[in-house]
Amino acid sequence: MSCSVDQLAPFLGPNSTDAVAAATYICNQFTGVSNKFIDTGYAIDSTYLLFSAYLVFSMQLGFAMLCAGSVRAKNTMNIMLTNVLDAAAGGLFYYLFGFAFAWGGPSNGFIGHHFFGLKKIPSESFDYSNFLYQWAFAIAAAGITSGSIAERTQFVAYLIYSSFLTGFVYPVVSHWFWSPDGWASPGNASNLLFGSGVIDFAGSGVVHMVGGIAGFYGALIEGPRIGRFDHTGRAVSLRGHSASLVVLGTFLLWFGWYGFNPGSFNKILLTYDGVSGGYYGQWSAVGRTAVTTTLAGCTAALTTLFGKRILSGHWNVTDVCNGLLGGFAAITAGCSVVEPWAAIICGFVAALVLIGCNMLAEKFRYDDPLEAAQLHGGCGAWGIIFTALFAKGSYVDQVYPGKPGRPHGLFMGGGGKLLGAHVIQILVIFGWVTATMGPLFYILHKFKLLRISSDDEMAGMDLTRHGGFAYYHEDDPKQGMQMRRIEPTISS
Repeated sequence: MSCSVDQLAPFLGPNSTDAVAAATYICNQFTGVSNKFIDTGYAIDSTYLLFSAYLVFSMQLGFAMLCAGSVRAKNTMNIMLTNVLDAAAGGLFYYLFGFAFAWGGPSNGFIGHHFFGLKKIPSESFDYSNFLYQWAFAIAAAGITSGSIAERTQFVAYLIYSSFLTGFVYPVVSHWFWSPDGWASPGNASNLLFGSGVIDFAGSGVVHMVGGIAGFYGALIEGPRIGRFDHTGRAVSLRGHSASLVVLGTFLLWFGWYGFNPGSFNKILLTYDGVSGGYYGQWSAVGRTAVTTTLAGCTAALTTLFGKRILSGHWNVTDVCNGLLGGFAAITAGCSVVEPWAAIICGFVAALVLIGCNMLAEKFRYDDPLEAAQLHGGCGAWGIIFTALFAKGSYVDQVYPGKPGRPHGLFMGGGGKLLGAHVIQILVIFGWVTATMGPLFYILHKFKLLRISSDDEMAGMDLTRHGGFAYYHEDDPKQGMQMRRIEPTISS
């Protein structure tokens, strides 16, 4: 709305001393109030995005706890340090290169080429809050990879792969599917892939598949940990040392996922269909996204609980935690465009995908201490297919405006074009990560920079690489603070 002096002055009547001056004053006041509302809208959306960024960043603590609990005690300090490294190295390289490669437009469909070192930020399109949010996503991808190669990887390899992944590999993929200039982005309304683009709302493919496939190649080239398989090829369980840390990390990741998925709207103060003053708008879609995220994770957790009980005869809390996270990884692509009932289907199948991938991993003697490649790669790929099957047309039009009636889920009457686009997404992500991270890990392996020596692996990296253990016991009095064991007394 705008205030026009020429339109307002006649309404003040002929008896006004100076109708034009009065109209000018009223319009100026009206414009001032209107600008305040505009400022408030920007502030609300920026605050929402910043809070979401803080939630996503808190997932790094979740990754750290999950990783620490999933490895043996002798490697705890090492895996904790790598999680800190992912955030620190990722912050610098995403600032220098990654954000520009991902979002630096106008650009071509392959890679961005503006905003290096946040030059010309803030702008009409991006503010500092956008950078912070996207950086949190980038380091999440690197954190996934670190879990796959835990307990046997040299520290220098972490530095190299983490910088390369967050500074180049991941940003290029996010440009393809999220940037308005990306060749497969649903925001590229002038050149939509199959008339729809790829709907990967919060990154089942962009984040989870990228991190999972990168971890797959790292673990594959390194080979399994010593003792993971016996001389006959039979799998031997090398259990993590703390189920408590695994559960703590899982709950922290669950909490952070409410910034990961709902926060991907980037703004909350937005009406739909140009209708103001109603109860339904983007804030409702944000709530729905949180609900679908919750239901998918819960369903996957319960399915894993009973599935593993049938297969192994145990109620295993670690398996349940991984199943829960697999459901979250799967729903991440379609969380904003599916109905809550569909999220239950997503979580159920995600649990089965994870169980199946773990069976294949054991069969082919593939060792991933955190099941990261299976969980994020396998469940992420299922999430992409799921979205192409169950995306609801009206939700797609609201979340991705600009081209009404675009193709949506196959099972929702939207045809097969979206499914075709999503199959292409899976193939190109697999191909891109294979062509970049595969050679990187192979080169590190050839230069003996990837895997530690067998002696160091047997002794544990905390002792051989980090100067001591994460936990001190009275058996080693030279290590500092001691904890004395108190034996139970037997009353006579």
